[in-house]
Amino acid sequence: MTQSTAEGAARAAETVPSVHRSILVVGGGIAGLTAAVEAAEAGYQVYIVEKNPYLGGRVAQLNRYFPKLCPPYCGLEINFQRIRKEPRVRFFTLAEVERLTGRPGQFEATLVLHPRYVNDRCTACGDCVRVCPVDRPNAFNYGMDTTKAIYLPHELAVPMKYVIDGTACKMAECARCVEACGYGAIDLAMQPRTLTLQVGAVVVATGWKPYDAGRIDNLGFGRYPDVITNVMMERLAAPNGPTRGKILRPSDGKPVESAAFVQCAGSRDVNHLGYCSGICCLASLKEATYLREQNPNAKAHVFYIDLRTPGTYDFFATKVLGDPNVSTVKGKVARIVEDPVTRRLTVEAEDILSAVKTTVTVDLVVLATGMVSSLEGTPPPAGVGLDTDSFVVPDTSGEGIITAGCARSPGDVATAAQEGTAAALRAIQAIQTAARR
Repeated sequence: MTQSTAEGAARAAETVPSVHRSILVVGGGIAGLTAAVEAAEAGYQVYIVEKNPYLGGRVAQLNRYFPKLCPPYCGLEINFQRIRKEPRVRFFTLAEVERLTGRPGQFEATLVLHPRYVNDRCTACGDCVRVCPVDRPNAFNYGMDTTKAIYLPHELAVPMKYVIDGTACKMAECARCVEACGYGAIDLAMQPRTLTLQVGAVVVATGWKPYDAGRIDNLGFGRYPDVITNVMMERLAAPNGPTRGKILRPSDGKPVESAAFVQCAGSRDVNHLGYCSGICCLASLKEATYLREQNPNAKAHVFYIDLRTPGTYDFFATKVLGDPNVSTVKGKVARIVEDPVTRRLTVEAEDILSAVKTTVTVDLVVLATGMVSSLEGTPPPAGVGLDTDSFVVPDTSGEGIITAGCARSPGDVATAAQEGTAAALRAIQAIQTAARR
């Protein structure tokens, strides 16, 4: 090779960008966390981007999950420990992907990091909370209680530091928290900032959100305080929930002696969600066990169209439905009416099997609302194709962009974890393939 030829080859090599051995994981729920730790432990740099101020996603808000009915911290804490011990994982909370360009091996992602107003000096001592004069609805508990404008998302939050709700805080007009903090951890002047990352592959694990039950006019959500959703029931039963795990009526705080579980609340309905989320029936049966464990005399009534227990969960349905205090009615609920004096709720439905109208009066109604893609109503990342329900369509997404968990379709925690592992493998394969080109 002549000197001029060698020099030309060197210049050409300089213009060809290298393949990045790093992976961007969009979403810090169970699927995203699993993908991140699996890829990092295989030797790849991983960046987790989470829009909430904490990691853990919807799983952190559950009381228990299938298949072993474990508390959520059981599985989450294992992943949190793996992240803490793994130097190849970096995570950004209160962060979103603003732009994504490039191709496999050479993606460029621009992140927007929203201000937390609390820095890394925070020790979670709580002195700031004691002086804060502003209350706000607690989103972690689906608005069933309140926190101060400066708050810790939950007891085992990662990162373990406070955050300020900028929409509720009076900021410099008050600043009592700044004065109370002995560590200089509060910075009310924080501003949004951007960060650019070079990555070789992207895992989209943006998760899900509950369907808005307020859009279902005939079921009384929003009008009657004792009509709640299945995700709210999880928080009522959780030890760190608004009632410290006691299942009480929101209207008056009295123990629940009877509850109706209304399946397909808005699901399989052309006016709301046209699909079945697959796990709502199992979730309601699980929540019926919460009630029965707390009160041996309590009665649970399940109204359903089709009682679906996918996968290997038939044994669980058989066990729950064998309880004489758990009854079922095959029929769609027509309406729910509250007695203004007793605040008790009457559920009206047609019993399809007996062809008669049936009514049941209960203390609490739990609506099994469906799982909606978190990407609904928001522009998806570049290269990501969505179906008509805003779930990611893997076959139309670009090379090097992999989807996991409920970003793909509704599912349970175990399935999301499995898909997270699979996504890590596919992301690594995409980088290796790009390196060979």
